[in-house]
Amino acid sequence: MIDLKKQEIWFVTGSQHLYGPSTLEKVRANSQEIAQALDASPHIPTRVVFKPVLTTPEAITALCEEASSAPACAGLVLWMHTFSPAKMWIRGLSVLRKPFLHLHTQHNRDVPWATIDMDFMNLNQAAHGDREFGFIATRMRKERKVVVGHWTEASVQEEVGVWARAACAWQDAQGAKIARFGDNMREVAVTEGDKVEAQIRLGYSVSAHAMGSLAASVQSVADAEVERLCREFDDQYELMSCLRPGGERRASLQDAARIELGMRAFLAEGGFKGFTTNFEDLHGLSQLPGLAVQRLMADGYGFGAEGDWKTAALVRAMKVMGAGLPGGTSFMEDYTYHLDPSRSQVLGAHMLEVCASIADTPKPALEIHRLGIGGKDDPPRLVFGTPSGPAINASLIDMGNRFRMIVSVLDVVKPQHALPRLPVARALWEPRPNLKVAAAAWIYAGGAHHAAFSQAAHAGHLEDFTAMAGIEYLCIDEATRIPDFKNQLRWNETSFR
Repeated sequence: MIDLKKQEIWFVTGSQHLYGPSTLEKVRANSQEIAQALDASPHIPTRVVFKPVLTTPEAITALCEEASSAPACAGLVLWMHTFSPAKMWIRGLSVLRKPFLHLHTQHNRDVPWATIDMDFMNLNQAAHGDREFGFIATRMRKERKVVVGHWTEASVQEEVGVWARAACAWQDAQGAKIARFGDNMREVAVTEGDKVEAQIRLGYSVSAHAMGSLAASVQSVADAEVERLCREFDDQYELMSCLRPGGERRASLQDAARIELGMRAFLAEGGFKGFTTNFEDLHGLSQLPGLAVQRLMADGYGFGAEGDWKTAALVRAMKVMGAGLPGGTSFMEDYTYHLDPSRSQVLGAHMLEVCASIADTPKPALEIHRLGIGGKDDPPRLVFGTPSGPAINASLIDMGNRFRMIVSVLDVVKPQHALPRLPVARALWEPRPNLKVAAAAWIYAGGAHHAAFSQAAHAGHLEDFTAMAGIEYLCIDEATRIPDFKNQLRWNETSFR
């Protein structure tokens, strides 16, 4: 499981020796108080660790070098309590390899009108000290998030928390490994891409593994382990009668359990955080992994169908961003439309692989039905709907000269009619501002037919994440207008050329 409390955000304060030891002691005490408050905030999922106040170029550089190599440090929150001459920060920011957030706050919330004097003014100079720091970060073209407001405000802590989640996802991606079982679906364009550039830009590597290697792992699973997992299925899900002990399709469930155990062992041994499969390449497997994929995703693995490694890595990143939040994250596909002019909707699903973390019931149905594609045995799968509420779809595509992140803001709704013959997990949503605009914008942007769907992570998390990666970001929401969106595409094309 993903535990963000293992990650740290370092709280770093800038000052200078000009003010003397008494003022610097107050700076230290004030900074430690803020760090402790942020560490205790329910809006921030990581630990917030106070670091000594920095007053020299040498100390700044040393801390930035330490942060860059510290495995637990996901990023830094920087604040200038007093004036901190920004030339001191040039070397440190040059060597810093972790994302940072610039918190523009001050220790006191209100001006003490009756008692304010020059001692108070000398101590509480963030109003212009942060502007000095902001200049050097901009002059050095350093990407960062700026959060403005008093550190006790819930809205400020929420913004820091959103950024911290994105920083954890970025940290998680560095050195991550995605397993590609087989290749991508033949002749499909959008699931391909430059894996070398992805490793340079996004930090994770993608490696292909022959289906025979996976099949060998599956075949090595002991029968006793298969029976143990099938009993777990019996307890966790509402099984179709033919899948229950003694049922005529119980052997298919045993095959699914064996595939899961083999995949799980393969992924764990290789240290993978995500994977892909392809129904066109199932050599050595009796069925397309369906239940296995659903359950592995629920445990935090990223997944992409038909060899879609970019979506597999994105699903993993969004699972990290959303860890501990209400809702879940899943691989998803816009499957078919309900084009009622009064209320157009999208029915999202896939052949099998939708994560149970987005299920609308704690005990989904476990069923088996015909799968008329892939030429293998019918696979068991979890069947469920998705609870209503806000959500996003995100797509990462390779534009040739850059990666582009596209986020579509959605509202999941309950179907007005039953779906008694649809044998897959699904979600029904209405994109903002409406299907006509959202679908056109998605297509103009080149968004893929696969997406990472989440009711936990939201657009703000993806915006911060793409900023850390230095890639293009597009959001389709209630404010989107097609003429403006097309202009944004034109401007971005020029900017990234």
